[in-house]
Amino acid sequence: MTSTLSVAEAIRSRRTVRHYLPDPVPPAVLSELLALAVEAPTSWNLQDRSIVVVDTPEGRDGLTWATGGQPQPQEAPLVLVFVAEPEAWRADHDDVYEQARRNQAWNEEFITMFSAASQSFQEGLQGRGLLREYAVKDAMIAATYVMLAATEMGLATSPMNGWDEAKVKKVIGIDDRDDLAIALLVSIGYPAEERRHPGRRPIGRNVFHHRYGGALEPAVMG
Repeated sequence: MTSTLSVAEAIRSRRTVRHYLPDPVPPAVLSELLALAVEAPTSWNLQDRSIVVVDTPEGRDGLTWATGGQPQPQEAPLVLVFVAEPEAWRADHDDVYEQARRNQAWNEEFITMFSAASQSFQEGLQGRGLLREYAVKDAMIAATYVMLAATEMGLATSPMNGWDEAKVKKVIGIDDRDDLAIALLVSIGYPAEERRHPGRRPIGRNVFHHRYGGALEPAVMG
């Protein structure tokens, strides 16, 4: 696929779109989009997030129900459900280490150290009740990658809030999985509306130097 937008252009041009054309997303485009999503950074390379592609009428009807009747699942040809996996660290990660070996990214000494340190870190999160929070963060980063990649491909997206987690889990078949959490829903398709940028506050309003509230240098503020 030929790139038409830089990353900076995708960031500046992406808007949240709620209304979509019925045109399907081509399978090759969706495949590339998902491949880019899993390239997103992930804490300790645990890859503790999954994506459920919901593209059937029944599934989208279910997500319409789970989101209180929002239009995105009704109109967009597909919705991606980002699932956080807070307990993923307990699983076997030999495949992750083997891939790192093949790519010559990690040697045996590093793998031994990394495995022990990762386990210790996750146990610390568990003790502080932060396992879910960290997994949700990983899933949200992947969702951000999807939205920017979709923009570059000429697709529109909407990061959806206002859904009922229990209902979403029921729709995607994990209502019996207390070990999993819903991080975000992202509708994807071709836009049926044009959304103009409402603008953002000046950088000096939300970005600080050294300490919260510390003024930025004039050269940085532009």
